[in-house]
Amino acid sequence: MSETLITDELSNSKVAAVFADAGRAHDAARDVAAALSLDAAQVKVISPVEPNPGRKLEPESGGIWRTIVTAHIKLGILGAVAGLVAFAVMHGMGIRYITSSPVAAGLVLLFFGAVGGLFLGGLVSLRPDHDPYVLAARDAMDSGRTTVVVHAFTAAQADEAAEYLRGQGGEVTSTL
Repeated sequence: MSETLITDELSNSKVAAVFADAGRAHDAARDVAAALSLDAAQVKVISPVEPNPGRKLEPESGGIWRTIVTAHIKLGILGAVAGLVAFAVMHGMGIRYITSSPVAAGLVLLFFGAVGGLFLGGLVSLRPDHDPYVLAARDAMDSGRTTVVVHAFTAAQADEAAEYLRGQGGEVTSTL
């Protein structure tokens, strides 16, 4: 299982395949798990009357909090370092506003770099790449269709699952 450097979640790559027929969806779920040697926890079926689809769509409820904290800390530090690098480059270039007040300039660039990194951490925490995936499953439920969800541990595993489910007749949507 691979965790990414920024999100700290076990499964960043997710695939949703929508099927008009519930029987075909259950068959496809069983077959994709067998064909790709996926654990039972990695493949879920969401019926149109699923009482709590959020748990099957995003099972790592604790993972999002780890993602929020980890992304903000790591990207905040990375932004601060970028600000200091920008300061060093401009100081080395002899830019007058930087060289005339190096402490103030260094602190300002450090601050804005850190804030920029924190903003990026917030963007990562929002998980905008998951919106099409979640919306596809919710739309399927609203229209009485069944969704097979695969929580892949790698992007390659997600690509294989998407291709397999597409071959089974599913309308596939995946995260980035």
